[in-house]
Amino acid sequence: MSASPAETVAAWREILALCRLRGEETAAVLTKAEANPRNLEAARHALVDAGVQHFCLEPHLGRTPLMANRPAMDALRAVDFVIDLLGIHLLRGGEQEAIVQSGTRILYVVEPPETLIRLMPIPEDKQRVKAAEACLKAASTMTVTSETGTDLTVAIGEYPILCEYGYSDEPGHWDHWPAGFVATWPNEGSARGTVVIDRGDIIFPFKDYVQTPIRLGIEKGYIRTIEGDLDADFLREYIRQFNDEEAYAVSHLGWGLQPRARWTALGLMQGQTNGNDARSFYGNFMFSTGPNTDAGGRRDTLCHLDVPMRRCSVSLDGRPMTVKGDVVAEGQRVRAV
Repeated sequence: MSASPAETVAAWREILALCRLRGEETAAVLTKAEANPRNLEAARHALVDAGVQHFCLEPHLGRTPLMANRPAMDALRAVDFVIDLLGIHLLRGGEQEAIVQSGTRILYVVEPPETLIRLMPIPEDKQRVKAAEACLKAASTMTVTSETGTDLTVAIGEYPILCEYGYSDEPGHWDHWPAGFVATWPNEGSARGTVVIDRGDIIFPFKDYVQTPIRLGIEKGYIRTIEGDLDADFLREYIRQFNDEEAYAVSHLGWGLQPRARWTALGLMQGQTNGNDARSFYGNFMFSTGPNTDAGGRRDTLCHLDVPMRRCSVSLDGRPMTVKGDVVAEGQRVRAV
């Protein structure tokens, strides 16, 4: 059922309250012609209701659409809060990091209102993600296994930790509404082993469920072999077309912590989603490939895959975080009702 304008505005009021946006603060809305008009309209209504002075900015989109535009960048650094309806452009262009370094907090929103409302974050979501973050900060090794053959080991600690709990309430924090997962990037050259993308796992940007298993052989931080049937052939050809060695690099790794997200949502929404249900569903293992520039690294490639996988076991220094797709670590489990 489609969300009404009143329901959508109410949801935006609620998320801005979670973000601790106050009337004396200032905000900017980054938008584009393709942005969901219902989100744009509701966001502006909610900002007016909150008494927040704000402006809208529709930049020319390119590989780095804002970095060379000093007045725009200065304006975004000067406000307290940015609502980003653009997509991945700030993330890949480096503008995001430059903006949050000024203390500005950013909320990234691209899902349709129905998904935003269904996955409205609550404080307990943040508590779970922050508990997982603490575990990652204390660890030096991540291992991932599965009954289908995944056996991956990476060293961690060289790069920052990505925490997404659905709202941006702290200075210099970027978050994604809706969300619920934690991840980090492996130390350079450390990823080794095997990853088996099994039936029912999801590959983005394909926005599709895998039908035939794909076996990835990983050495010194890069995918060296891709084996399997049709899905493996498709994946191999897709990556090859970028003609970029960095496209084969292992990127951020983590696990989902959002119990209200649905593994099935992608199949029910017929592609009308950015895929945050799939990226965040409780207990998934997120395997990704490609760039790490958003974490301060030097790998800059246009080929990026996010692969949320089911039924994996993730451990940090031998301590289980998930077991066969079930979250088991203290502080990360959903509280019994």
